[in-house]
Amino acid sequence: MNYVEKYRDETISALKSVDEEEVFSTIHILSKARDQKKRIFIMGNGGSASNASHFVNGLSQGANAKGKSRFRAMSLTDNIPNFSAYANDIGYEDVFVEQLKNLLDPGDIVIGISGSGNSNNVLNAIDYANKNNAITIGMCGFDGGKLKGMCKYPIHVKSFCMEMVEDVHLSLTHLISSYLKNEE
Repeated sequence: MNYVEKYRDETISALKSVDEEEVFSTIHILSKARDQKKRIFIMGNGGSASNASHFVNGLSQGANAKGKSRFRAMSLTDNIPNFSAYANDIGYEDVFVEQLKNLLDPGDIVIGISGSGNSNNVLNAIDYANKNNAITIGMCGFDGGKLKGMCKYPIHVKSFCMEMVEDVHLSLTHLISSYLKNEE
């Protein structure tokens, strides 16, 4: 088996490792958030930051459905001046929680994406969100890390390869956005 076949097969295996109920729980939560006009905040670092931004695009534009409200989603990774000011002045571990302090209302949704499940800035924001009556979702890989146990609704990719975890997270954001666009 060549490397391309091996990577493909292992990525498919990682995708199959995801519990469908975890995905459907997230879909239900996001659908309800759309109907209730709740805000959705998504965050991550590195490739997970890219996935956070892409997920916001999928919800904000891709999941628009005729006759339904629009999603109120934003990525906490996208305002670089704000992000870097908090990193410089307060500390990188609080770049997301400080933004939530300005924006979060009870019942809003906070989604943390972390391949390892142990990104301190994501964990701090999830902790803050939990303490302030938000609904927390965590997309994690590896053994789930701390994120899997901290968030109310985890989506766990059982792989120890960061690239595969990030690939599956991206695929799941596409699946979720597509489902939400087409749900009856």
